[in-house]
Amino acid sequence: MASSAGGAYAPDRKRKGRGSADPSSSAVAVAAATASAPSEPERAGPQRKMVDYSVWDHIEVSDDEDETHPNIDTASLFRWRHQARVERMEQFQKEKEELDRSCRECKRKVVECQRKLKELEVAEDEGSKAELERLQAEAQQLRKEERSWEQKLEEMRKKEKSMPWNVDTLSKDGFSKSMVNTKPEQVEEESEEVREQKHKTFVEKYEKQIKHFGMLHRWDDSQKYLSDNAHLVCEETANYLVIWCIDLEVEEKCALMEQVAHQTIVMQFILELAKSLKVDPRACFRQFFTKIKTADRQYMEGFNDELEAFKERVRGRAKLRIEKAMKEYEEEERKKRLGPGGLDPVEVYESLPEELQKCFDVKDVQMLQDAISKMDPSDAKYHMQRCIDSGLWVPNSKSSEAKEGEEAGPGDPLLEAVKPDEKDVSA
Repeated sequence: MASSAGGAYAPDRKRKGRGSADPSSSAVAVAAATASAPSEPERAGPQRKMVDYSVWDHIEVSDDEDETHPNIDTASLFRWRHQARVERMEQFQKEKEELDRSCRECKRKVVECQRKLKELEVAEDEGSKAELERLQAEAQQLRKEERSWEQKLEEMRKKEKSMPWNVDTLSKDGFSKSMVNTKPEQVEEESEEVREQKHKTFVEKYEKQIKHFGMLHRWDDSQKYLSDNAHLVCEETANYLVIWCIDLEVEEKCALMEQVAHQTIVMQFILELAKSLKVDPRACFRQFFTKIKTADRQYMEGFNDELEAFKERVRGRAKLRIEKAMKEYEEEERKKRLGPGGLDPVEVYESLPEELQKCFDVKDVQMLQDAISKMDPSDAKYHMQRCIDSGLWVPNSKSSEAKEGEEAGPGDPLLEAVKPDEKDVSA
C-alpha cells in the first residue's frame, strides 16, 4: 500500500515542484479557464477586434517631458520645441503635397497617352506606325513612373503613420461656433429729400476723390486708395459713379466710360458683400479684394457678366437721355416759331395746298391773290386765317407798318411772305 500510494502521488509532487501551490489552486485555474473558454456559438461568430493602444506609447506632449534645469526657462524651451515641431510638420506636409501632385500629373499623362493610342489604333494609318510605337514606349515609361510615384507616396503615408502624435495632432475640433446675441439696429427710413441732400453734400465734398477712384485700373491701387479714404465706401460714391458713366456715354467718351464702369461694379460688389454679411462696408472692402484677387473662374465670370450688363444699361440710359434732350430742343424751337395765333408756321406751311406753297416760296403777292381767288371762299378763308395765326401772312396794320402800307397804295393788302422756318417779329 505504501509503494502504491507513493506511486499514485508522485505526479502531484512533480506538479508542485513546477509551481502549483495546491489542489485547490489548480481547481480555481481550471474553473477560470473553463469560464473564459468561448462556447461553440461564440467561436462561430465574428471575432472582436481589440483596441490598439500602442499609438499612445510615443507622443510628444510637454506634460510628459522631464523636468528641466532650474536655470532654463521651461516655457521658452517648450515653445521652441513646439515651433521646431510645427516647422517639421509643415515641411513634411509640403513634401507630401508635392508627391501627391506629381503622382496626379503622371496619372493624367498616362490617361492622355492612352487616349492618343486608341485614336491611332482606330485610324490604322500606315504613316502613323512610327508615332504609334513612340506612344507605346512613352506609355510604358509613364506607367513605370506612375508606379514609382505611388510607391513613394505609400512610403510617405507609412512614415506619417509612424510619426509620434503631439498636441497639434492628438485631436481636432469637431465644430466650433460662437454666437453673440445682439439687438438688431433699428434703421430709420430716410425720406427722398434727405437722401438727395445727403448725396449732394457728399459729392460737393469728395467729388475729386471719387473721380480719382474711378480712374484706377489695378486691384492693389483701388484697395490702397480705399484704405486711405475709407469714407468713399458708401452708396453715395456708387450713385455718383453711375451718373458719371451715363454722362461720359452721352459725351461719346466710351473708353473712359468702360473704365469708370469697372470701378462702379467694384463698389457695388463691396456694398453687396457688406449687405450679405450685415456689416459696415468700410469693414469688409478688404475681404472683397482678397476674394477677387484669388477668385476662381466662376466668380470672375460673374463679375465680368455684371460689368457687361451694367455697360449695356448705361448705353441704354444715355440713348434715352439724348432722345429726351432732342425732343425738348425740338419743342423749344417749335415754341419759338409759333405765330400770334399760337400755330407753328412749319406745320401750317406743310398743310397748305401746293399752289399756295408756291406763292410763299416765290413771295409773289399777285400770284397769291390769284390762287386765293380760284379757291372756294370757305377754304381760302380757312387757310388764310391759319397763315395769319402762324405769322406767314401779315395783314395791313396801322402800327409801325403804316408807312409801308401807304407806299403799297390805298386798298392794296400788305403781304409779307416769309420762309416757313422764320417768323416776322413785327406782327
